[in-house]
Amino acid sequence: MNHANLVDELKQRNLISHITNENLLKKNIDNNFISLYCGFDPTEDSLHVGHLLPLITLKRFQMKGHTPIVLIGGATSLIGDPSFKEKERVLNFDNKIDVWTNKISKQISYFLDFNCASNKAVILNNKTWFEKINILSFLRDIGKHFSVNTMINREAVKQRIKRLDQGISFTEFSYNLLQAYDFFILNKKKQVSLQIGGSDQWGNISAGMHLINRISKKEVYGLTLPLLIQSNGVKFGKTESGTIWLDAKKTTPYKFYQFWKNIEDSNVYNFLRLFTFLDCNEINQREINKYKNNQIINDKSYLSKYMTHLVHGEENLLAAERITNILFLKNINEIKKSDLQQLKKDGIPSIEVYQIKDLQDALVLCSLADSRTQAKNMIISNSISINTNKITNKNHVFHNNEKLFDQFTLLSRGKKNHCLIYWK
Repeated sequence: MNHANLVDELKQRNLISHITNENLLKKNIDNNFISLYCGFDPTEDSLHVGHLLPLITLKRFQMKGHTPIVLIGGATSLIGDPSFKEKERVLNFDNKIDVWTNKISKQISYFLDFNCASNKAVILNNKTWFEKINILSFLRDIGKHFSVNTMINREAVKQRIKRLDQGISFTEFSYNLLQAYDFFILNKKKQVSLQIGGSDQWGNISAGMHLINRISKKEVYGLTLPLLIQSNGVKFGKTESGTIWLDAKKTTPYKFYQFWKNIEDSNVYNFLRLFTFLDCNEINQREINKYKNNQIINDKSYLSKYMTHLVHGEENLLAAERITNILFLKNINEIKKSDLQQLKKDGIPSIEVYQIKDLQDALVLCSLADSRTQAKNMIISNSISINTNKITNKNHVFHNNEKLFDQFTLLSRGKKNHCLIYWK
């Protein structure tokens, strides 16, 4: 079977935070094709980059012949996972959750193979079984296997209990049992023997393993992935301007591309291991040579292209590259109207105007200069460009041929400060 040493590969890629019965799990996946699952609660209408790691890890298992199951938490999202949250989630309604479930399911379908003959991926919704459950039966048959003492001592719960301003409701406290029951049902009906998730899910995964062992007397496994934290202490995927979503309408492909392009140098090779399918030996060699011939710049470029293509496809990657080339390499001839429309959305700052007196006024309106005097000095000092063309006339006024597609003008100060003027 073509899946030997998969656990060892995951370790080489720094993909394992916790793992249970490692030797038994390795032996199991070396000799059998298993089913594994990861859960995603639809608490928004899109996944974000923080969800990529478990999705790509499911893909790694599928490529080795194992069957990945994605569990959408249509029921558990109504409760809310308290794991390491500072305060209780805002509860959402069924109809909103159903809409979000459909959108997220479509996003997930791009990452896994749902059509292969032997081990096609499956998407399930835990609402299917929780809708039919009887509360008394659940408390009697499932709840009796859990000690409140143990649940209270879980780190995620202890942190909330210590907060006098927040605490934890019984609603969120019960989440641990619900996710454990998910694992139990999937093991019973789909023979799932492994659950994966972020390291903040360790308590929930352990609870599921405990429940299966108590009721079914079966050996199952848990594996958690590292939570990625940036040097500023913020979770990976969060920026000053907000979350980096997978939905192109919430985070444009250009902005998504730039997110990866601008990651810290210290993360480049770890991210190549975590997110790509490049061989680990090749990544190690690249890292050794990272300061030779701009290798680290090339590798960061490879990562941004790879991730944008993975999430948004070839066409959107090309658009993101065109926009980048225009803004940073000054190749205005390749611009398309759709690129400028994308830029207007959230690529760079933009303003809408009917008319502008002159270039000095435009610089002030675009917040590229604080005053007309400063704007004049910038023009004279050769730091201002219109559509990548340098302007040195301090009294310059806009011409119709400077309106791209009769609607857009790209105004730049230096190499990194831009504003898109949209002419109404």
